[in-house]
Amino acid sequence: MEQVKVGSTHSTSRRIPFSVNAPRAEKVVVTGDFTDWSRDGVPLRRASNGQWGTVLSLSPGEHQYRLIIDGEWCDDPMAKKQVPNEFGGCNCVLEVRDR
Repeated sequence: MEQVKVGSTHSTSRRIPFSVNAPRAEKVVVTGDFTDWSRDGVPLRRASNGQWGTVLSLSPGEHQYRLIIDGEWCDDPMAKKQVPNEFGGCNCVLEVRDR
């Protein structure tokens, strides 16, 4: 997978594989605090098995994110943690550990 650098480019950034299963999707994007919640976010690439993925370069700490699948904001069903957001829904949380 191609690495996409987002957020901090500090030397402590970690390469984080990111994937989601969306076999019927035409376009999948991940966006969050590391992209300033841009609707363009980071596009994921489709694999032949219905998985979509990329590798993010993120600084250690917690990062809130959401998926945009075919233009619709979605939760990541694999997210281990979620927190309420200001729109009455939830943001997913990705924890990046420091080495």
